[in-house]
Amino acid sequence: MAAPAVKVYGWAMSPFVARALLCLEEAGVEYELVPMSREAGDHRQPDFLARNPFGQVPVLEDGDLTIFESRAVARHVLRKHKPELLGSGSPESAAMVDVWLEVEAHQHQTPAGTIVMQCILTPFLGCQRDQAAIDENAAKLTNLFDVYEARLSASRYLAGEAVSLADLSHFPFMRYFMDTEYASLVEERPHVKAWWEEFKASPAAKRVTEFMPPNFGFGKKAEK
Repeated sequence: MAAPAVKVYGWAMSPFVARALLCLEEAGVEYELVPMSREAGDHRQPDFLARNPFGQVPVLEDGDLTIFESRAVARHVLRKHKPELLGSGSPESAAMVDVWLEVEAHQHQTPAGTIVMQCILTPFLGCQRDQAAIDENAAKLTNLFDVYEARLSASRYLAGEAVSLADLSHFPFMRYFMDTEYASLVEERPHVKAWWEEFKASPAAKRVTEFMPPNFGFGKKAEK
């Protein structure tokens, strides 16, 4: 059997790699996940740096095309295989996907990622978490999820009545964020909670979740 034409380099528990994998799964694209080890420094080896000079995952190879940056990978996959998830039906639909994808990138990822880092990774590394940083970013997410609650009370998904990349792009950090005590920020808002519960239950999200153990697999170690 021929190897898949699409290869993804990275460790699947990374939220950035997961974003690429989720879009591949949603689009029904056969792919090969090329195993790498962060601990071994595979991302700093010359052969990987030839694919991404910044030494970051994921990298996607699609035939002769090699690209990096998770949102660029996601857009390429969907543009090629499932453009409706980019709002391809009209310029107005595409604009709304772009708006909410920018919100995810600039308003959601950093505060959610900071809380994930401080609540999950920092204890695993044997360090004391920075509660001031957590509180600051929890306040940002409180305001953001209030906006989402209002938006999702008026439309089923962020960009309208159909699921799009604007929704899917939230999944990787939300998956880990919901393992923290700050998951209540989602659970307290009925429309945000329903939105999250619906798209995390999709077949594609379930398949990607298999690569993303709770607490990055660190939970039991961090408790010791």
